[in-house]
Amino acid sequence: MTDAFIGRGNAHDDRGELDKAIQDYSEVIRLDPKNAIAWNNRCYARAKINQLELALSDCNQSLSLEPDVSQTLDSRGFTYLKIGKLDNAIADFDAALRLDSRLASSLYGRGIAKRKKGDSNGSNADLAAGKAIQRDIDEELKGYGFD
Repeated sequence: MTDAFIGRGNAHDDRGELDKAIQDYSEVIRLDPKNAIAWNNRCYARAKINQLELALSDCNQSLSLEPDVSQTLDSRGFTYLKIGKLDNAIADFDAALRLDSRLASSLYGRGIAKRKKGDSNGSNADLAAGKAIQRDIDEELKGYGFD
């Protein structure tokens, strides 16, 4: 049952229907409060629409259930990036990349954070590495306020 809600939530997310996606992920959480995937997916959807404190809480809950998941660390990294906690964002992107060195979104997100901190060399290297893995990563993330 929860897989159907996750699938539908993901479809809503892909279409940019984030309120509907959040409703589906919330239903999964109601049915199965220990579903780390639903907590993470809701975190990222909330971060996209700037519900940043709620997103951070969801990411933390997901990580308390499953601590070493690169996607959740990536989601929390983006939440921290949007909040402006650049050191926290970089730490989460670093942790995600230790688990999955080819996670384009973490490389690109870390590049954005480094640029905001004034590290243009580190930023350029990470942005290029992210684009080498996923050519359209910049366009994908730009739509959510990550530039």
